[in-house]
Amino acid sequence: MSFLDLAKKRYSSRKYKKIPVEDKKLMYILEAARIAPSASNKQPWYFIVIKENENIKKVSSCYHREWLYDASAIIVACANHNISWKRPADGKDHADIDVSIAIDHMTLAATDMGLATCWICNFDVPECCKILNIPEHIEPIAILPVAYPEDKVNENRHTFQRKKIEEIIKWETFN
Repeated sequence: MSFLDLAKKRYSSRKYKKIPVEDKKLMYILEAARIAPSASNKQPWYFIVIKENENIKKVSSCYHREWLYDASAIIVACANHNISWKRPADGKDHADIDVSIAIDHMTLAATDMGLATCWICNFDVPECCKILNIPEHIEPIAILPVAYPEDKVNENRHTFQRKKIEEIIKWETFN
């Protein structure tokens, strides 16, 4: 399968089968995150893997959507701001960017394994930190459920759900 075929196959699933995800597949997904590039190769990330039902319920309480409780596993992707690269020109902290690249690697690896994911960024971060004992200098960036999908998606949806290429590309200058 080509990269574009894999990328088109990936979608945000919110309906999961109650089948446990094998540890081998979870490790494949986590390896995809581990090898992701990061600014200055700082790798400012941690990935908290939750598989136990009771802990899934606790973490799901940070998001208040019933479908998350059905996930077989949840990965909480976190940024370590103490070691992340900061751009000298303006001090921009690249931790969010680096962790996002790793998350994208994980979503594509999960798709490659026949699994479904959904980026969750709108969650109660302080509550998540409390539940998972996350230190102050570590920031949860996203919650990533991982499970076998119950739903299907139109793999051709990009032709009508995305802007046309000429709407988003600028050549040489913005104007």
